[in-house]
Amino acid sequence: MGHPFELQKTIELAGTPEEVWAAIATGPGIDSWFMGRSEVEPREGGQTRFSMLGQVAEATVTAWEPGKRFANRTEPGPDGTFLATEYLIEGRDQGSTVLRLVQSGVLGDNWETEYEAMQVGWDMYLGSLAAYLAHFTGRTATPVTAFRPGAGDPDQVWAAVADAFGITGPVTEGTPARLTVDGLPPIDGVVDLVCLPTYVGVRTDDAIYRFLHSGTKRGNALVVGHHIFAADPDPARTERIWQEWLNRLPVG
Repeated sequence: MGHPFELQKTIELAGTPEEVWAAIATGPGIDSWFMGRSEVEPREGGQTRFSMLGQVAEATVTAWEPGKRFANRTEPGPDGTFLATEYLIEGRDQGSTVLRLVQSGVLGDNWETEYEAMQVGWDMYLGSLAAYLAHFTGRTATPVTAFRPGAGDPDQVWAAVADAFGITGPVTEGTPARLTVDGLPPIDGVVDLVCLPTYVGVRTDDAIYRFLHSGTKRGNALVVGHHIFAADPDPARTERIWQEWLNRLPVG
């Protein structure tokens, strides 16, 4: 039996309403902070399309008020499950904007786990949105996604990630982070987002890197969802390199 739910998040962002709108209501904008790849047909009644790791989800735009309100809703599945997402934008003084997110709908039998994952996941993605608007406004990122099933428990995973970044003490915001990935330029940045045991983020001058640990009844997984702002002539190659790095990480 489906379970109705609603969650709300509010965040103040360093950007104008127009900049926030471009980030949350256009495909290139969403790709610069959210997981996977997105397409948006810019009108009420239009379609949105989200794809990640071979899976595709579509929704209908139910509100289109540029600079103010954007909403979409998926069609109900055979079990009645669906998701509706609404963004409300309010401009503030000195060029900042308050964004309110409301997500609602009906979840399936495993609704408690799904709801908890959505709560924590939105904190990470809204943190990435804040980083994007504060440091990369006007630029477009190439999203990179890779997935490692059977990654081990959180302690194993984060010890391996910290070691890869040369972090010897606690992983805290502001900690310098340096990583070498074969086939890519050196990564030299700072930890900018931490919520252990679930996620860690690193920001550099040309990228937002995100590492997410997911523990489910099917086992543990480590997911990377990066946003690369530097020009990349071969995004597929970059994604393949990150998948190979993830596969070699000494966990599990």
